[in-house]
Order: sequence, then C-alpha cells, then structure tokens
Amino acid sequence: MKTTAMKKTAANKFTSRLAFTLVELLVVISIIGVLAAFTVPVLKSLKRREFISKTQAELALLETAIDSYKAAYGFYPPDNTNIVNNLTSAMTNQLYYELIGTTNNGVNYVALDGSAQIPVGSVGNAFGVGGFMNCNSANKVSSEDSPSAKSFLSSLKPNQYATIADGAANVTLLVASVGGPDQKYQPLNTLDLNPWRYVAQGTNNPGGYDLWVQLVIAGQTNLVCNWNKQIQINSPLP
Repeated sequence: MKTTAMKKTAANKFTSRLAFTLVELLVVISIIGVLAAFTVPVLKSLKRREFISKTQAELALLETAIDSYKAAYGFYPPDNTNIVNNLTSAMTNQLYYELIGTTNNGVNYVALDGSAQIPVGSVGNAFGVGGFMNCNSANKVSSEDSPSAKSFLSSLKPNQYATIADGAANVTLLVASVGGPDQKYQPLNTLDLNPWRYVAQGTNNPGGYDLWVQLVIAGQTNLVCNWNKQIQINSPLP
C-alpha cells in the first residue's frame, strides 16, 4: 500500500510538472500577442512591396512597347479623344489594340493574336478615333499602302488585359495584374479591373506620354507612373 501511494504521489508530481499554470499560459499568450504586433505590419509592408514591384515591372514592359511603337510609326499610340481634358477618358483607351496590333476584316478589328475583337463601327464611339493605326487593312492593295501591323507586346499575359462592356460594344483594356488590389477599389465599377491610364500628349511628362495606374492598398492610393519612379502616395490622379 505504501509503495502504491508513493507511486501515485510521484506520478502526480510528474503530471503537475508537465501542466502549465494559468500565469504561464498568460505569459505565453502575451508573448504571442507581442510577436503578432510586430509581424503583421511587416507582412503588410512586404505585400505592398510585392504589389508595387510587380506593377512597376509591368509599367516597364508597356514603356518598352510604346517606345518601340514610336520608333516604328514616328508617333506615340493615339489616345481616347472622346472627352477633351477629362482624365477619366484616359482609363478607357485603345492602347491594347495599338500595341497588340489588329486586322480590319471589314466587319471587326481583330487582334493579331486573336485575343479580342471590336466592331469597326464601334471604335469611334469607344475611343473617338476613326480606326487603329497599327492595323492590317482588308482593303490594302500592297505593302506600300501602310506598314504591316505587328505586335509590340508579345509577352502579354492573360491577367494583364480585360474586356468590359462600353456602350454597345465590348472593349479590351490593358490592366494591372494585381487588380485594385483592394477589392473595394473599382475605378470602372468592375471587380479586380484596374486599367492603365494613358494620354498621348503628356502633361506630367512633357514631350512624351503619360502612363499610370493607381493601386489602393490598405485604403491608401499608390500612384505608379512613368514620370516619377517614386511611388506617389494619395495622388489626386484617377
């Protein structure tokens, strides 16, 4: 009997050594809370940096394509002329079609890679222009009529463009692959569709073109643009 009691006492002492006291649990929870307080802001900062870095890489890709277009045609891709001096029109621009290249088959403008098309008669309503410059015409008699259309964005990925309804036609726009990225930020009232804004005659970039996009991260706007490599916080540009 005495041996059994001694064994139980030893077992109880061993069990008590394995268990946490309430104070110890509170200390552990406090430490976890402190670590979380330091970790969460760091993770948010890393995520913001990831969004911005990816978008800056896409900006560089578009800049290269636009400059190549300028070298081939002698002018920058045209922009939306429907609304003069209203930057809202910069969101719905024809940059996608001009940089991808199109063919006019008499009914539609069809992207050279077949990724999108738009009725010939809808181009004016959508973009305020008579047609696309980087285009193969169905009526072209010879190669001397105009240069053959070519793609300046051969490495464009599916998440870097999107098609939306614009009046009677669907139009395809170049977009930031990261989206808003805040889902509440919907400049064209469409989830995760954040278009690149483009103006052929730059005001922020005199002598060139303006190309930019706003990223809203944790409620704060971050302007990624081609006239300032530094991210502009809470810029009033759309």
